[in-house]
Amino acid sequence: MDSLITAAARALATGDPLGALKRVSLRDDAPALALRGIAMAQLGDLVRAKDLLRKAARAFGPREAIARARCVVAEAEIALVSRDLGWPAKALDAARAALEARGDRSNAAHARHLRVRRLLLIGRLGEAELALDEIDPAPLPPALRAAHELVVFGIAVRRLRTKIAREALARARQAAEAADIPALRAEVESASAMLAAPTARLIARGEEHPLLLEDVEALLASNALVVDACRNVVRKAGTVISLATRPVLFALARVLAEGWPADVARHTLVARAFRARHADESHRARLRVEIGRLRTTLRPLADLSATEQGFVLTPDPGSEVIVLAPLADEPHAEVLALLADGESWSSAALAIALDTSARTVQRALHQLAAKGKVQSFGRGRAQRWVTPPVPAFPTILLLPGPLPND
Repeated sequence: MDSLITAAARALATGDPLGALKRVSLRDDAPALALRGIAMAQLGDLVRAKDLLRKAARAFGPREAIARARCVVAEAEIALVSRDLGWPAKALDAARAALEARGDRSNAAHARHLRVRRLLLIGRLGEAELALDEIDPAPLPPALRAAHELVVFGIAVRRLRTKIAREALARARQAAEAADIPALRAEVESASAMLAAPTARLIARGEEHPLLLEDVEALLASNALVVDACRNVVRKAGTVISLATRPVLFALARVLAEGWPADVARHTLVARAFRARHADESHRARLRVEIGRLRTTLRPLADLSATEQGFVLTPDPGSEVIVLAPLADEPHAEVLALLADGESWSSAALAIALDTSARTVQRALHQLAAKGKVQSFGRGRAQRWVTPPVPAFPTILLLPGPLPND
């Protein structure tokens, strides 16, 4: 490898893409194409970067398997950053195996981290944790150690384990300082700000106030009956009842919880659960049916009784009833929570992350676009959706992945 290639690689390793381009921008040999592709990725031109890396992979000879594998890993990272979640994971696994077989353990570990980050992004936390356990961060260079600890942090915040998250963040900050890469330090500080910002609202006895992530963790570990509007579940201690696929029952549970310890009038329940302005006999009949279903569903956690005016939720003696709600009640908040990371998403990638159909996501995006909350660029398969980071949306509790005991 000649001196210009070596110098360009060192510049990229320290986060200086412009310095790398100055050395190889006029060259079209395979190593230069690969370095130019990585530099363009660091500068944000992901389309050009992907094209250069593919050219480099084709230009490397049959005896340069390790160089081709590195190009595949770099292309996978670009796909992850651009939220192209449909990229072939098998190609990345093959590249990782090739790198490990030839002793390039740092890049092999980077490939493993990319796989874990994709699993984390789509909410498959169990698989992400198993894959992360296969990586020993001790021998890795500082930049990769920081990336490893940020993944540990990401899993911990999804699991609502704030102590583990803070410990991982401290290690990530130390590694980022050792790596001396400004972008990496900024990523660590951004993660730190996440723990210091409110992430949900607590509604109880007619009052509400914001909660930090550690407050949510303490609430879910308490003996309170929590109607969780971030996940559409009702929980108490170790018991969780999901109403995610039963929106009417969850709406009734939330209204009853917000009204506790008083009862809630029948017309209020009809208006909130059925979105009816005026209750007629058919609404009242349906309410009786749905209340019966809710009573049966919640029986392990609480009782539901009729009163003269309506219905009242009755938890176990000594238990509080609390509603855990997003900071802002918005339609399609889970889509906005994903877009709040500031990256551009395709509708297909959003569908993968939310485990729903692309058509459902497209309807949500068009409704949000009509309200000016999101915007798109590009056409066809190249269309992407973006929104500026919205502080009012909890980008932890609304993201895919289970909370404790789910």
